[in-house]
Amino acid sequence: MNASKPSSNDLDDPSYLPSGTQGSGAASEVIFLGTGTSVGVPALGCQCEVCGSEDPRNNRTRCSIVIRLPEGNLLIDTPPDLRSQLLREEIPLVHAVVFTHEHVDHLYGLDDLRLFPFRLGHAVPLYCQQQVEDRIRRVYDYAFQDRPATHPGSTPQLDFVSITEDPFTVLGQELIPIPLKHGPYFDVLGFRVNDFAYCTDTNHVPAESLARLRGVDTLVIDSLRYRPHPTHFCVAEALEIIAEIQPRVAYLTHISHEIEHASCEAELPDNVKLAYDGLRLPISRRAGASS
Repeated sequence: MNASKPSSNDLDDPSYLPSGTQGSGAASEVIFLGTGTSVGVPALGCQCEVCGSEDPRNNRTRCSIVIRLPEGNLLIDTPPDLRSQLLREEIPLVHAVVFTHEHVDHLYGLDDLRLFPFRLGHAVPLYCQQQVEDRIRRVYDYAFQDRPATHPGSTPQLDFVSITEDPFTVLGQELIPIPLKHGPYFDVLGFRVNDFAYCTDTNHVPAESLARLRGVDTLVIDSLRYRPHPTHFCVAEALEIIAEIQPRVAYLTHISHEIEHASCEAELPDNVKLAYDGLRLPISRRAGASS
């Protein structure tokens, strides 16, 4: 870290902001916190080559990214590995959260947000659709009870901001939602920020969403394994979408233990790579593209 750790007495001091956590005036960087499937890699009890690999790129925690925006750090999803991910990447503060959908591997690290209101001076804004808010209110019902808190920080302090499929602004930056299908029962959102788009947990991109992705420079797309899956793109299907959108570069994410990093990447087109935990990518500083 670039600053000393706070003591228990200064957690409520909003001036404690290590360098790099305040906005730089434009979206500048994406940090991959996790790139793995819902069970992570290594998978519990598995002794396959990938789960036992010494290549750190084959160690995949549950999917999430942080985007550095003009007014702070935007977290996309709160996976169960969130605390260890933020510590690993030395990200001491999250200013807002946007959710793709309500599945466990994208939601169940939410309680790790409890410390941030001390430094923000207000509740953590959660940008999500209604079905995600409903799930959060059920799973984290203790955060929304009427009884007085026993002590500061005893429950997460959360402030819901409703979003739809229309563009919205968060932390000084326009985000364009990308509606996606995640199997037959779930609708999820990807997001476009300037020339960068993040589309995890999908096996179908509707025509209107393809239009919103036209002209992206960097595309991140779901690619679970080599074999087809009922709710996720496989490698071949992801490559078809990439060929349709034609980004300058694409990264595959939400990867299972069936894919070994080095051997898979060696077989991919030159402009397609595997994302990995800890990967950092620059974002174009152009104004956000229209849909």
